[in-house]
Amino acid sequence: MASRVRVGLGIDLHAFAAGRRLVVGGVEIPYDRGLAGHSDADVLLHAIMDAALGAAGLPDIGTHFPPDDPAYAGADSLGLLAGVRDLLADVGWRVGQVDATVIAEAPRLSAHVPLMRLRIAAALGIEPDDVGVKATTAEGLGALGRGEGMQATAVVLLDRIAAA
Repeated sequence: MASRVRVGLGIDLHAFAAGRRLVVGGVEIPYDRGLAGHSDADVLLHAIMDAALGAAGLPDIGTHFPPDDPAYAGADSLGLLAGVRDLLADVGWRVGQVDATVIAEAPRLSAHVPLMRLRIAAALGIEPDDVGVKATTAEGLGALGRGEGMQATAVVLLDRIAAA
């Protein structure tokens, strides 16, 4: 019998870069630097997308949204996340739950988490209560601890869509 649920893990990491806006979880965060990347470099949404794609047995986001494709230059990752939702539906899956953690020394993200949860849920077509987002620091350790970038890790639970 085919599985009714699947779990995927996604991890993404971006360095900070001057002259870019900082977008995390679909929310623009006031900060003096943004994240380096081809799209808006939303580290949280990228980790969620890779987790969802992996759970469905699909290739990673770089395959679906190539970083050298001019069509995705500066792309809004919330739109890409909605595209992943549609790819999942095409192969018989839907996101049931997301749990994610962002690691960064700065800026502090906790005040932005409720809006992140709302935007992620809306893009995936699920309830905000089905989206967990946490923020922590690296306690001064390594490149993240020195404030050189930001990392996100996400776990996504997929549910099989009932056949019509």
